[in-house]
Amino acid sequence: DGKRNVYSHDLVTDFALDFIRGCKADPFFLYLPYTIPHAKYEIPSTEPYTDKPWPQNAKVHAAMITRMDRDVGKILALLKELHIDEQTIVFFCSDNGAAQRWEGIFDSSGPLRGRKRDMYEGGIRTPMVVRWPGKVPAGKLNAIAVWYFADVLPTLTDLVGVKPPSGIDGISVLPTLLGKKQRTDDRFLYWEFFERNFQQAVRWRNYKAVRPAPGKPLELYDLAKDLAEKHNIADRHPKVIARIEAYLKTARTDSPNWPVKPAKKKE
Repeated sequence: DGKRNVYSHDLVTDFALDFIRGCKADPFFLYLPYTIPHAKYEIPSTEPYTDKPWPQNAKVHAAMITRMDRDVGKILALLKELHIDEQTIVFFCSDNGAAQRWEGIFDSSGPLRGRKRDMYEGGIRTPMVVRWPGKVPAGKLNAIAVWYFADVLPTLTDLVGVKPPSGIDGISVLPTLLGKKQRTDDRFLYWEFFERNFQQAVRWRNYKAVRPAPGKPLELYDLAKDLAEKHNIADRHPKVIARIEAYLKTARTDSPNWPVKPAKKKE
């Protein structure tokens, strides 16, 4: 009849729960890429936010988060029910920053500049939660360690005791997870966003460089002092800029599928 009677997020959750039940006696890997909260802003019910004096999309956004939180709880509860929670490592994270701020309602990005699709911290800085009873201390916050998605693969291979593939960018952050001393910021971390005007960002130690468009000069921020990226200090640190510029020449491999458009010339 053309009506949509099933919410895809619920289907994904049900599949994940069934998968865990079927693998309870064996080691397993489950990648669960929930799509909410995300546009298109649709959800079966906006409760418990229906009566809030918010824009409709803000109600849906909040309800999406609550629904996801509920279903993550279902997964954790099932692990405990099956008596495998003590031997299961759970990672929870996001792929990007908030798409909408809804200032005065959520303040999703806090003091961070930018949002989803930006190379500023509001677009790429997200928390990572790790649950590993007996190994990762519960309730402990590590605001010093710096790692990104390139580190996921080598961390997982380290966990299962195999060597990661050669030629990858990331490192294992397992020592950090286990509470051991590990410096994770003395290297170059690289991001790019292909859509729109092609942006790049590099993190090195406490420095963060952003190129907002091809041909534009690098902006530089000291995240230890300026997490909101309000003060461009590129002119004060030419050696840092030179080092990052040199790295950027090797940071990416050109592809005909992802061509970088040259900067537009001023007329």
